[in-house]
Amino acid sequence: MATASDFTLGTAPHLVTRLPGPQAAAWIARDDQVMSPSYTREYPLVAARGAGCVLEDLDGNRFLDFTAGLAVTATGHAHPDVVAAIVDQATQLLHMSGTDFYYTPAIELAERLARLAPGSAPKRVFLTNSGTEAVEAALKLSRYFTGRQRVIAFNGAFHGRTYGSMSLGGSKAVHQRGFSPLVPGVHRLPFNAPAADFDELFARSCPADEVAAIFVEPIQGEGGYRLPEPHFLPLLRQLCDQHGILLVFDEVQSGIGRTGRWFACEHFGVAPDIMCLAKGIASGMPLGAIVARAELMTWPPGSHASTFGGNPVACRAALATLDLIEREYLVNCQQRGAQLRSGLAQIAADSAGRLRDVRGLGLMLAVDVYDRGALDPELRNEIVQQAFQRGLLLVGCGRAAVRFCPALCVTAEQVETALTLFRQVAAETHL
Repeated sequence: MATASDFTLGTAPHLVTRLPGPQAAAWIARDDQVMSPSYTREYPLVAARGAGCVLEDLDGNRFLDFTAGLAVTATGHAHPDVVAAIVDQATQLLHMSGTDFYYTPAIELAERLARLAPGSAPKRVFLTNSGTEAVEAALKLSRYFTGRQRVIAFNGAFHGRTYGSMSLGGSKAVHQRGFSPLVPGVHRLPFNAPAADFDELFARSCPADEVAAIFVEPIQGEGGYRLPEPHFLPLLRQLCDQHGILLVFDEVQSGIGRTGRWFACEHFGVAPDIMCLAKGIASGMPLGAIVARAELMTWPPGSHASTFGGNPVACRAALATLDLIEREYLVNCQQRGAQLRSGLAQIAADSAGRLRDVRGLGLMLAVDVYDRGALDPELRNEIVQQAFQRGLLLVGCGRAAVRFCPALCVTAEQVETALTLFRQVAAETHL
């Protein structure tokens, strides 16, 4: 089997032109004429190929990628085992709608996810194309099974951009501005809310016996890589059990080994009734899933389906991804995550309070950027831009955080390189 050291484009960063280079600039100009302006482009990167944690643009500039395509390429870009699985499946069967017919990769993947999911009860799986589709499916299933309509979600949450998932979200106003009316029946509380907040909500505006589900990210992603306080997830489990509410964990970003365990909720000892997955599940192929207690999946044939969800090629990529993570990358994620967190903590300690609150688990880490005692999103954005100019790919999250979410195959040397570059950027921006 191939390992991280077996696929490489060479060392990174390696910059040969000004950024963007001439070929990249030409394609960006073409993009500007035809692509939706709703896309959020962090910086002028036109990706051409990748291997592991290295990405190369059209002009031959190589970057150290600490975004993993927004926490998607779990095993790195173009891992040979994943590519081999994709090619092998593509020569046999590209598509045969899995909600109308049968094929073995989808069944194998569902069996694997059902075994991996936390909780001792038998599980069933519904396969989707994306995280937002998984959340939509979980919302529909929750309402169908309980016969209730209301749901509870949390400030800072991001669950996707289709209507149901967008209505649950509370990360940024731009996600909802101009799109009302949203899906009704959503009630929102602060992340890490105490029991008293739920008591108040149930007493005044949201009867507990009308709540179908509580949707929560065990670690908030777009909201800033915020961790739950020790009381929070156990409280949600207790409230759900007490009132007949379903607990739905959105592990789209935090799941599939990202935190050093298969699922972030395992760090806190709480199992959900329904879990939403996507992003890293297939190392870049479009795939998502909900994994639910089997007794909950009472919806009848035709009530929910997906033409492309669980595509056989994506399922084969997912099976290869899970094999690699189990065999090599869970341990690597723990080790490299500890190395990265320690390095970021030292940089923050040397920043005179301008970098604060290094947080996260495994390779899901973030640090806040301050200026004159206040969170500074503009300075955060400048840091991300300056890192790009040095060949390090980063993205933001939350109000003013820089996130670090490299592929789980990242090496110790690459972590040290990223820390060195980030320290240089911090110095340049007078942090």
